[in-house]
Amino acid sequence: MTIGMIKKLVYDNKGIEHSFRFKGARNQIEEFSGIITDIYPAIFIVKLNDSKIRSFTYSDLLINNLKIIN
Repeated sequence: MTIGMIKKLVYDNKGIEHSFRFKGARNQIEEFSGIITDIYPAIFIVKLNDSKIRSFTYSDLLINNLKIIN
């Protein structure tokens, strides 16, 4: 998979609610639901169901630190 393919995947899923799994520091795994709201050249924004906002890079998806579950 390439960065271009990942950007297309993120763009295609903008505005749709998904579950995410994020592998953080020290092997902590965090699962949450949210909607991809904004897309920028280097990052994209996910608004969580509890109104928090998280930003991720496309490389997070590329190296499997972030997974879109459904």
